[in-house]
Amino acid sequence: MLVTARPLRVAVVAALALFAVAACTDDDKPEAGRIDVTTMRGAFLQAADIGRTWVAPEASADPQRMVSFCGGTSTPPAPPPGAETVSSSFADEGETGAQTLEQLALVYPDAKAAQAGQALLRAVADGCAPSVAVPATVTSDKNEPAYDETVEVRELNESGWSGFVLIRHKKYEAKHPGSADTAVAVLTSRNVVLVDTYAIYQLNKTESAAGFESDWQKLVGSVVQRVG
Repeated sequence: MLVTARPLRVAVVAALALFAVAACTDDDKPEAGRIDVTTMRGAFLQAADIGRTWVAPEASADPQRMVSFCGGTSTPPAPPPGAETVSSSFADEGETGAQTLEQLALVYPDAKAAQAGQALLRAVADGCAPSVAVPATVTSDKNEPAYDETVEVRELNESGWSGFVLIRHKKYEAKHPGSADTAVAVLTSRNVVLVDTYAIYQLNKTESAAGFESDWQKLVGSVVQRVG
């Protein structure tokens, strides 16, 4: 049975209030050191930067759709309002598993708006249940075995960017062994919120993928270092 996350009402309302204050203050003068969309697009990793087997998907990812923060069948959060978005996705698929990387930047008019946007996303992360159990799903377009998934939220600081990361580990039932590890890093610097998601899926394995921790940190670090 799916475990329901604790209510988000208070946290989300508080974050929305912060966002409203940020949006109504300051003037329209551009900030010194403001990061623009072109800079973020150029900072994103390309397939060749990640590895020779990585490719872009046939269809471009919807820049207005985020990844799920919480485990199980939770709905992805909506992008906080007020930002121009830019995104990029790549995948590496093999016979025993797959890896994916989704890069999304929310480019706000100023730092206050970016901080308010991150606060909204942190409210969602803080409302995630630490563990969920999902029964097998068999529909006309999906056949997934039962699994348990854990979710951990950690503080994160990388090259002057600060925020948090959600670490999710999915373990499938014993008769259909497999696992999935996902890191959703949400970092802010100046007027940008970066949401960088790395996931690795393994067949016939139940433990976290070797090198998962170092791999997602390298991927996130490479992007923020390019921006500076």
